[in-house]
Amino acid sequence: MSILAVFRSRSQSLDFAERLNGYGIAAETVAAPKEAKIGCGLCVRFEEKNFPRVRAILKIGKYTTFKGFYKMDFSLGKQIVFPYGK
Repeated sequence: MSILAVFRSRSQSLDFAERLNGYGIAAETVAAPKEAKIGCGLCVRFEEKNFPRVRAILKIGKYTTFKGFYKMDFSLGKQIVFPYGK
């Protein structure tokens, strides 16, 4: 499953994706799903298995516009997005 890191700033979204890739974590900047009604329009998508490392990297980056983590899932053919914070 995919996890989204949502920011209120496009530049911080782009920076965070680049930082994750630099740490060897596959991440990409994607449009925030409209169902979520969150953020600046961009978010960073990565695989759930990397969540512990991503959370640690977020803390050292001091991202001031970080809004939260969200999980993307599909149910009955519809995309659903909900807060995630294991």
